[in-house]
Amino acid sequence: MAITPNNLLKINSTALFPAQVTFENLLGVFKVGLTTRWFTNSLIVTGITTVFTLLFQAMAGYAFAKMKFRGRKVLYSLTLAGLMVPKEALFIPLFLMFSQLSAHNTYAALFLPRIAIPLGVFIMVQFFKGIPDSLTEAAQIDGASPIRTFFSIILPMTVPALTSLGIFTYILTWNDYLWPLVSATRKEMFTITTGLASLQGNFAQATELGSLMARGSIASLPLLILFLIFQKYLIRGISMSSGGK
Repeated sequence: MAITPNNLLKINSTALFPAQVTFENLLGVFKVGLTTRWFTNSLIVTGITTVFTLLFQAMAGYAFAKMKFRGRKVLYSLTLAGLMVPKEALFIPLFLMFSQLSAHNTYAALFLPRIAIPLGVFIMVQFFKGIPDSLTEAAQIDGASPIRTFFSIILPMTVPALTSLGIFTYILTWNDYLWPLVSATRKEMFTITTGLASLQGNFAQATELGSLMARGSIASLPLLILFLIFQKYLIRGISMSSGGK
C-alpha cells in the first residue's frame, strides 16, 4: 500500500498487488511536518540509550555474577523485583524529577529513564555465570585489577549476549511512544513515533492510506535492517544467556 497511489486506494484498498506503482508516498514522508528532525531524534536517543544500557548492564551483571560483596543476593533480588513494576507506574515520579531539573524537551530526558533495565541485568548475569571463574582467578594472579579484568578479558567474550541485549534495547527504545509523549512537548523534540502520531490530527494525512503506510514503513525500516544484519547473533545470544550450548 505504501507504493500505491492514494487515489487508487480510495477506490480499492484490499488488492494484494498494486495496480500502479509510485514512490511519491515514500518520498513525501520527509516533506511532511518535521519528519527529518523526528527521525534524527530517534536515531540519537536510541543510539545513546543502547550504548549506555550495554555498558551499565554488563557492569552490573558482572558484579552480581562474579564479584563477592555483602548484600549481593538481596540487591540482585531487589533489582529483579523491578521487572514486576510496570513502566507506566514510574511516569509521575520521573516527570516530576525531570521537571524539577528543567530537563524536559531534552535528549537526556528521553534516554536516561531507559538505561537501567532489570531485564538487561538478568540476561548479563545468566551469561556471566557460564564463564569459568578460572579466567578471572588467573587474571588476578597475573596482577590484573578487577576493572582491567572486566574490560580486557571478560567483556570481549560477551559479544553474543551484548548483541542480543543491544537489539532488544534498540527496538524497545525506537518503538517507545508513551514516555516521549509525556516528556517532549515541543514538536522539534518529538521522536519518530510521537511525531508521526501527531500527524493523525491532520485529516488529509489520516485519510491518505498510501501516505499513512509509507510513514509506517519508513519508521520501521531501521528495525528491519537491524534484525536482518544481526539475527544470527540475536539467536546465539539468547541461547547462550539461557544456558544453552
